[in-house]
Order: sequence, then structure tokens, then C-alpha cells
Amino acid sequence: MNFFKRTWAEIDLDALSDNTRQIRALLPAGCEMMAVVKADAYGHGDRAVSLEMQRMGVRWFGVSNLEEAVSLRTAGISGEILIFGFTPPSCARELAARNIVQAVFDPDYARQLNAAAESAGISVRGHLKIDTGMGRIGFSCGEIEEAAAACRLPALQIEGIFSHFSSSDDPSEEGIAYTRAQRERFDRLTAGLAARGISIPFRHLQNSAGIVSYPDARYEAVRAGIILYGHQLDFLPGRSISLKPVMSLRSTVAMVKTVPAGSCISYSRTFTAPREMRVATVPAGYADGYLRAFSNRADVLIRGKRAPVIGNVCMDQLMVDVSGIPDVRVDDLVTLAGRDGEEEISFAELARIAGTIHYELLCLVGKRVPRVYLRGGKVVEVRDLANLYEEERP
Repeated sequence: MNFFKRTWAEIDLDALSDNTRQIRALLPAGCEMMAVVKADAYGHGDRAVSLEMQRMGVRWFGVSNLEEAVSLRTAGISGEILIFGFTPPSCARELAARNIVQAVFDPDYARQLNAAAESAGISVRGHLKIDTGMGRIGFSCGEIEEAAAACRLPALQIEGIFSHFSSSDDPSEEGIAYTRAQRERFDRLTAGLAARGISIPFRHLQNSAGIVSYPDARYEAVRAGIILYGHQLDFLPGRSISLKPVMSLRSTVAMVKTVPAGSCISYSRTFTAPREMRVATVPAGYADGYLRAFSNRADVLIRGKRAPVIGNVCMDQLMVDVSGIPDVRVDDLVTLAGRDGEEEISFAELARIAGTIHYELLCLVGKRVPRVYLRGGKVVEVRDLANLYEEERP
């Protein structure tokens, strides 16, 4: 698969489909799975991922902003799209024209969006966002009257209500207590709205960790993010799900050389060869999303064996010690993240090295890194995914 001769990301659509089936198997009848495809589907490519999800019958897609929503519509996504974040009220006409659902998260924003919609002679579909303890956007739990007023605005169609767990991946007693408190706040607010004659039939609260750890809080929909892409979280004891990583990050060997003892490798001379060594140069670097923090700390896989990164990772290249791997040559496959034979380097392993989370590393895979979509081990073009969906529609 090294036909790019540089660096690419393999996106395994079979793994994506399998993860989707695993998640859906946890859900009761009538509970929808919303595929969270913001940030270019966590770096996997929003169009291809969404088309595959649509092919599998997923009806809801979650994005961060209007640009991401338009990208999905342009790709041929006909299902429901919810924007979690801010959209300028001046874009009300675009929201309505493309049948996009907007989060309504603040009394002033609700009034401004309603005014823009009324001025344009349209109505905008919305989901009420409640802040139950995340501290980001959302009506506070004490703003029941304000939330009720937003639901009565004539040019807003409030069809759903949602909040977001902040600590559902925290298995400590404090994390469990905080998550349960968030759910109780959410239930009290929706009950308060119902007491004021406002019934909102579509509720969603759970993120990835919540889906697995808190089966009593599923409501009418759940939002699957990182688990959709095959990455584990800290679930509550006794809770688990079988996941397959969807992305592998690959490259090739560009050069192999022997360096004598005492040779300095890369910028700032952070590595000095303690002996004669065989060094391979790999054409991947921090501009591709392979962080400088991996310098002298991470491994790559070549011929199914680990090779340590030596010296500082450069913008476009890195060097590895292949002294212990016989016969390494130019064009050999290099796995930066993923599996090769019995060995695997996970994004979680790399995240621990960098002191971050796997979400961030996935999102940082560079735009210049081609995404190669595979089904059954064969390359599938994005346009073919769209055509396949059309062919399979009843």
C-alpha cells in the first residue's frame, strides 16, 4: 500500500462499520446513534466517514459549525445534521435552505436567531443546548423560564434538547457522582419545561464514554464520537465494548545509511550514536501530525519490529534506528501508528508519550497526508461511496 512513496493515513471502513454495529448493539429500540463527524471526522475525512455511516442507516450527524455541515450536504448526506456550536444569526437563511439543525444555547442568541429568521421569512430548526456542568455553552439549569421562552419564539422550531457529560470517562467515585448529577439536572430541566407545557420529544445526553458506562441515560439518541473511530476510553468497571482502530498512519523508508559512533542525528544534536548504527530516514514529520514530542521517545514499526525514533523529529522527516532489523531498505513500509504483524503502536501509546489524548493526535494528522479508504483490503474512492449509497437505497 506504499504507492504514495511518502506518508498516508489508511482508513479502514470495515473497522468503522464494525464499530458502528457494536455501538448500536448497546442501544435500546428507538434510540438513534448520532455519528459525531466534526473536525473532519476526527481527522478521518468527514465525507467518506459520513457516507459510510449513511450507507449503514445512520440518520443523524453532529458537526461543529456551518462549514462542516455544508461539506456533508455537498457530499450527498441527506440525513439530519446538527451543529453543536455557534452559527452567526445572519446565516439563518443558509441553515433553513440546507435543512440544518442549529444548537440554541443562550437567551440572547435565541432571540437574535429568531429575529434573523423572521426577517428572512423562514424558520430555523433547533435543539436546545443545556449546560449541566460542562461550563461551555448552553442555558444554565436555572434558566428554565428563559429556555421556555426560546421554545416559544415563532421562527425557531425547537425539536430537541441536549447536554454533554464532562466526566463520563472518569471511573472515580467523584466522576461517577458528577456524571449522575449532570443527568439529574438535565431531567429536572426537561421536567420543568414539561410543567410549563413544553414537551421536547428528542433528547440526547451521552457522549462516547457515557454510551458504554451509563446505559440508564440513553433517551432518544446518543452521540458516538471517539468510540466510532475505534479508540477506548476509561469506562466504568464492568463496562466494555469491542472496538477496532479505524486509522493507521503509514510511511516508507526514504534512505538507509550506516553512521559511525559519535555521529549526531537531527536538529540540536539531541542524539549521538553510541556505536556504529544503521539509520533509516522516514519522510514524515510534525507537519504531517507526527509530533516533535516523539523525538527520542517513540517507536515506529518496520518489518513488524519496533525501531526507536532518534534525534528530533523534523517538519518533514524523522530518523529511526534500524540496527536490529535486518535488510531494511528503501521503500519498506513504516507504520507510525497502527498494526504491522504482531506488533501495534496505538494512538493512545503515542498520546501518553506526548502528554495529550488520542483525540488530539487524530485531529492533528495533517491535511497534506492523503486519506486512503479501504474496504476488504482494497482502495475505495469517496465518489464510489456516494454511488454505492445511491445504488443501495430502497
